Amino acid sequence: MKTFLFRSMIGIFFGAFVSVLITFAFIYFGGYETIDSGTFFKNSLGSIFCGWFFSTSPLYFELPFLKLHHQTILHFITVTILFFILSVGIGWIPFNVTSILITAILFIVGYVIMWLCFYLYFKHEAKKLNEELR
Repeated sequence: MKTFLFRSMIGIFFGAFVSVLITFAFIYFGGYETIDSGTFFKNSLGSIFCGWFFSTSPLYFELPFLKLHHQTILHFITVTILFFILSVGIGWIPFNVTSILITAILFIVGYVIMWLCFYLYFKHEAKKLNEELR
């Protein structure tokens, strides 16, 4: 429970930080002099919620009774469902088939790349630790 709460706080703070950075980028680079407070509030809450579930959902990978493929499937289903419900609901993704399919393809490609990077990193670390033990 302590790990869940710690990761929740980190995710919430990271989501809020990303939201502020994106807002600053729109103001500075986009030439906006003012922003709509309702839109800012909605997007900030979405970013905070994304930060939260992307930081807590990797806890699946710490469950020793699940095999790696079960952990991966559970994690993928969780983040995919939450991300798409949030993104369509807030308006980050327009509610039409083309936009949802393009986003789904990009999401899956990004997920696979990130998963492979983490897998190769931890495999390399395990190999290093095994060599040190010998």
